[in-house]
Amino acid sequence: MSATGTDTYDDRRRWQALGVGLVAAFMTLLDISIVNVAIPSLDRALNAGPSDLQWVLSGYALTFGLVLVPAGRFGDVHGRRNAFVFGIALFTVTSALAGLAQSPGWLVAARLLQGAAAGLVNPQVTGLIQQLFQGPERARPFGLLGATIGISTAVGPLLGGLLIAAGGPEHGWRWVFFVNVPVGIVAVILGWRLLPRHPIGQVVRRRPDPVGVVLLGVGVTLVLLPLVQREQWHGPAKWLLLPAGLVTLVGFALWERRYARQGPPLFDVRLFTRQSYALGSLIALIYFGGFTAIFFIFTLYLQNGRGYSALIAGLAITPFALGSAVASAVGGRIVNRFGRPLVAVGLLAVVVGLGLVALAIQLAPHAPVPWVTAAPLLLAGLGSGLVIAPNQTLTLSQVPVPQAGSGAGMLQTGQRIGSAAGIAAVGAVFFSVVASGNDAWSKAFERSLLVSAGIIALALVVALVDIARHHRHRGSV
Repeated sequence: MSATGTDTYDDRRRWQALGVGLVAAFMTLLDISIVNVAIPSLDRALNAGPSDLQWVLSGYALTFGLVLVPAGRFGDVHGRRNAFVFGIALFTVTSALAGLAQSPGWLVAARLLQGAAAGLVNPQVTGLIQQLFQGPERARPFGLLGATIGISTAVGPLLGGLLIAAGGPEHGWRWVFFVNVPVGIVAVILGWRLLPRHPIGQVVRRRPDPVGVVLLGVGVTLVLLPLVQREQWHGPAKWLLLPAGLVTLVGFALWERRYARQGPPLFDVRLFTRQSYALGSLIALIYFGGFTAIFFIFTLYLQNGRGYSALIAGLAITPFALGSAVASAVGGRIVNRFGRPLVAVGLLAVVVGLGLVALAIQLAPHAPVPWVTAAPLLLAGLGSGLVIAPNQTLTLSQVPVPQAGSGAGMLQTGQRIGSAAGIAAVGAVFFSVVASGNDAWSKAFERSLLVSAGIIALALVVALVDIARHHRHRGSV
């Protein structure tokens, strides 16, 4: 069966193509969190300094966020197969290079390229769902993608701990990267065979938009750099980059509006006039600011504050991953029935679950952490599963298929910026409390966890505003 278009894709072929995309998404998103538990052994093996370790963690997210929108637009115009296959091939090679690293500089360079490769791949997966599935039937594949996002982030520390335990304290960190190689090779082969070669509809010649690419890249870089380098760049001057980045992004939006009069832009800013896309993107940005930071501070607290191994630290987060997996599968199926209220219920469950985690640590400070936090983390995970997949489905529901890749790329760029900002804010609270005195780890975790819950509560407010506006609109009809 030809892979040159989507008209020849039967139901089985569509789900096979989606399966390849979900495996690739899981692998690339996993590398955001899996490296956290490898930092202590990596530090010892390569004698890496604090700045090197920060770039190993954050450089991946930086380059990931930089290429999302251009990569999504490339897939919209030229077809998703080429971008997907090249991205996975590059990710596989750079994973091998990271595992073979002999110096901190080598590893940082490999991580930067690895992040760019991940940014090439992920918009193609979301665009593929838009291309192969229509209308309400997108809910189930978006549910599976949401489960993939939630589980990959939550289960990263567990898989990292298992690989480090299996590989040993000296070289176990290398297997965190090597594990991507066989999976990547299979994904390249299956992606070439199964993904549609051409975009849907008529292929037209499109003028390049280098000014838009540069403005977006500079704007995102200026916003992310002070966030990812918050611990290494001392003094308040670094924060001047944030307003400079925001001004640049405003310039990008104005340029794209002007460019749209001549032809299809890199990103059609008119998507933000659609309430579903605008509010959904804002919810995603804020939620990822609180959601991603949880695993960062929890891993630090368990390993550095309480002396647990990387494996136990990973196991402690497993209830969240399990809850997220179950709720994502359910949420993807029922989102078309309940709409944004389902997302609001999920956000409320996450806020309550995190509050109960902090309460459990406070009431039982000497009890085994994995046991006392299991039930509230399960509740938070169930809530998260009702947020990521349903919100993504609602956000992209009105995006035209020819703009699916760039629309998804901008949505994920917001998620990456939110993650970096959340880790910066929550991490600042965590480290300031730890530095305040002896035996402050539990207090630091409690306070920073409540900051994460507060950030997620802001996303809940946005969801409630959307629900209220929707009810007022229905009442006026």
